[in-house]
Amino acid sequence: MKITITNNETEFDCIAAWRIISEILSNPGAVIGLSTGKTTKNIHLNISCIYKQFPFDVSQVTFFGVDEVTNVPRDYPGACYTMLKTELIDILGINDEHFIMPHTLSDNFERECRIFQEALKERRGIDLQMLGLGLNGHLGFNQPGTPFESETWVSEMDEALESRIRKETNTLPGKKLGGFTLGIKNLMHARKIILVAKGKDKAEIVEKMLQGPVTTDIPASILQLHPNCEFILDVDSASLL
Repeated sequence: MKITITNNETEFDCIAAWRIISEILSNPGAVIGLSTGKTTKNIHLNISCIYKQFPFDVSQVTFFGVDEVTNVPRDYPGACYTMLKTELIDILGINDEHFIMPHTLSDNFERECRIFQEALKERRGIDLQMLGLGLNGHLGFNQPGTPFESETWVSEMDEALESRIRKETNTLPGKKLGGFTLGIKNLMHARKIILVAKGKDKAEIVEKMLQGPVTTDIPASILQLHPNCEFILDVDSASLL
């Protein structure tokens, strides 16, 4: 377990961006999992800026998103597909063949889970998985209580998040929103994991994740057991360590 503590947000974003770029440079056919959210947005923008100034070969790299909102339009700005396309994928010129995302709309999400998982398996699995950290310790949409042996599935969405998305998309009450996500077992099979967390509001959960017991109450605590996991933190999120 490696812990990297950065001095400020600029350094945080730069170091995390270069971890992804370094994987691409050292492994041109890498399969890289991305996460969306406030923590990762500037990391993706850093990669985009570096690529524009110093183009590097991404023709054989496969990117995918660790999770997705279900039963919303794919072009909804809060859909992980749209966020990743806007922040990174389109700027790098990644074609659809090398960008794996689940569909947001389907009449059979169990089938979509199998298709998504098989697509990664066909590419010999995950070389690098980037992860954010939820305030309650969730990874992807794997909320507290998710079994560690879980595989790709559609989870119940956080009530507050569901309410916001439902309002933004005008989704009717009869249509259930969910969180399509790689399971914890899938994440732990990644050859390399980097978890990023920043901000004072993450300090308590970071301390529990790294120094508390490994428990399904805090899904991210399982990363203590991964053989090649780095935690990139800023000084605020690391303040209780």
